[in-house]
Amino acid sequence: MAGSVPEKSGGKMYNTCTILNDKGEYIGKHRKMHLFDINIPGGITFYESKVLGAGDKVTIVDTPFGKMGVVICYDLRFPELFRLMLEEGAEFVVIPAAFNTTTGPAHWETLLKARAIDNQVYVIASSPARNDNASYHAYGHSAVFNPWGDKLIEADEKEKVLEVEVDFNKLKEVRRNMPLLQHRRLDAYNKIGEKEKN
Repeated sequence: MAGSVPEKSGGKMYNTCTILNDKGEYIGKHRKMHLFDINIPGGITFYESKVLGAGDKVTIVDTPFGKMGVVICYDLRFPELFRLMLEEGAEFVVIPAAFNTTTGPAHWETLLKARAIDNQVYVIASSPARNDNASYHAYGHSAVFNPWGDKLIEADEKEKVLEVEVDFNKLKEVRRNMPLLQHRRLDAYNKIGEKEKN
């Protein structure tokens, strides 16, 4: 996967991440599900919904390394989406994102770490380097977290290539020693879901 690009389909534009295998063959795509519509007084105002349509599918792709989930940027803030990917067998989640210099310092690392711990997956997040001459200032700080929440590697705001070894035995160890999936209370959660529907 190589970031995300605008995709026109059915008269709408989507923020889409296309996924290719090692032979260059198309094997899937993710359309950003959650659109970044915010107005922070004294900060940033941004309305993606004025330009983009929202995707409606959870994205899981089989790879030689295991099942890969894909989300884009603002999708990171929605734990329900990550839990759905986990339900479909995700072992690592790749996140092309461009948090800005307001939200990035406040939440980027915390959210990456939380999603890794909550779902016991590797989180691999890439961000554009910062360009102070551009109209949008990306936070940068691409990073990889393991299922225990350890940060394995991180860039700064400058352009950089990161290389890190991922050990899927660590994923099995964490899931064995901290069996979150077996301890869930779906009976109670389903009741909460029913209340929200009513």
